[in-house]
Amino acid sequence: RDDKPYTVIDTAGVRRRKNINEAVEKFSILKTLQAISDAHVTILLVDAREGLVDQDLHMLSHVVNAGRALVIAVNKWDGLEDEYKTAFKADLERKLVFNDFAEVHYISALHGSGVGKLYKSVDIAYEAATRELSTNRLTTILEQAVFNHPPPMINGRRIKLRYAHAGGRNPPIIVIHGNQTQSVPKHYIRYLEKTYRRQLSLYGTPIKLEFRTADNPYSGKKNTLSQRQINKKRRMMRHVKKKKR
Repeated sequence: RDDKPYTVIDTAGVRRRKNINEAVEKFSILKTLQAISDAHVTILLVDAREGLVDQDLHMLSHVVNAGRALVIAVNKWDGLEDEYKTAFKADLERKLVFNDFAEVHYISALHGSGVGKLYKSVDIAYEAATRELSTNRLTTILEQAVFNHPPPMINGRRIKLRYAHAGGRNPPIIVIHGNQTQSVPKHYIRYLEKTYRRQLSLYGTPIKLEFRTADNPYSGKKNTLSQRQINKKRRMMRHVKKKKR
């Protein structure tokens, strides 16, 4: 399409759990999950007349855990009442509150309306998922985020986040170094994710943050003075004794 090669894998529809009775169905689900893990971008197809059901949410969770870029297509949108559409969108927004990075399209596969726009979102999601991120840019964004909203205090000591660098692509992995990073609360992680997404326009892909605490190079080592330090200490001690006299 538009001189770009696409390989589209049409997976079998996943039935609700109560309808999974045969080994063939279970095998079909395993193949679907494998296809999601192997894909660059996943399009989650939702039936507008059923809404985002539990099975859709399970698939969504697998997509996010696999780190795949995501586009959501709500099918059979044509012919629905305006009141139903408004309620549907509100419910969808509520259920996607922690996975709001994906573009949502309302389409009709039967009539072809809205389908063409999916490709643009697929391109955006793929570009964001595979983009190369520089250490300088990631660290600058981190410093500004910390300045605007410092991390909380833990046991009287403030968490310090010092610098960041890329740890991988598809999905983008951002490695953040500092002190007490194991204590960074979930709400602050969410704040950093949103900041990076907004500043870097990383839309359509999950972002994974990894925190690493800097090791103290002198931890566990005995504080041994050099001969020069010993001599200096002796001179200072003699000077103190003379003043006392």
